[in-house]
Amino acid sequence: MFQKIKIPLLTILIVLFIDQFIKIYIKLNYPLGEVGRVGNWCVLHFTENPGMAWGLEFGGSFGKLSLSVLRILACIGGVFYIRHMIKKGEHKGFIFCVSLILAGAMGNILDSIFYGLIFDKGTIFDPQFQAYIPYDGIASFSSTGYTSTMYGCVVDMFYFPLIEGHFPDWFPVWGGEEFIFFRPIFNIADVSISTGVILIIIFQKRFAKKEIEPMPETTNESVKNTDINLNTKAD
Repeated sequence: MFQKIKIPLLTILIVLFIDQFIKIYIKLNYPLGEVGRVGNWCVLHFTENPGMAWGLEFGGSFGKLSLSVLRILACIGGVFYIRHMIKKGEHKGFIFCVSLILAGAMGNILDSIFYGLIFDKGTIFDPQFQAYIPYDGIASFSSTGYTSTMYGCVVDMFYFPLIEGHFPDWFPVWGGEEFIFFRPIFNIADVSISTGVILIIIFQKRFAKKEIEPMPETTNESVKNTDINLNTKAD
C-alpha cells in the first residue's frame, strides 16, 4: 500500500516542510518589508497576502473567508482525485504533478487556518477603511493569536524584479509608467502549484499514456506443463 501512495505522500510532506519552515522563519525574524537582496535581481521581500496565490486579493473579509473555505474543499477534492488516479494506474509523473499542486494549496491554506491563531501580529482587515492594515515590529508565537481561524494571511517573500524600466511614452495606456518584470511576490507553495501546472501542460501527451505493469515472464517449463494438461484433457 505504501508503494502506491509513496509519490504523493513524500511530495506533499517535502513541499509542506520547506514551505512552512521558510514562512515561519521569516515571520518570526523580520518585520513586514524588504528582508534583503541576493544580487541585483533576487529580493527577499516579506509581505502578507490576504488573497490568492502570487499576491492576488479577493474581496475583503467575506472574500477571505470564502476563499479559505474553497481552498479546504479543493484540498479535500485533490486528495480523493489522487486516490482515484492511483487506483486507475495513471502515469506516475502525472500523479507527481497533481501532488505538487495539492501540496501548494495545502501550504497556503495552513497559513489561512492557523497563522491567525498562533502569531500575535498579522495583517488584518479593517471594516472601517475596507482595507487590510499591516502591522509594526516582528511577530512572535502567541496563545491568543491576532485573529480567528480562516482569516490568517499567507506569508510571501520571494520577489524577482528581473527587468526594471519604464514604458516608452508612445506605449498605449501605460506610456511613461514604471515597468517591472517579474512583479508578483510569492512563496514555495505558489512555486509548487505553478510547477505542477506547467509540467502537466508540457508532458500532457506522455501523461495520457497509462503505465502498463509488465506481465510475468512465461517459462518454457510452464508452457510444457500447459501443453501436457491440454493433451491429458483431450485424451
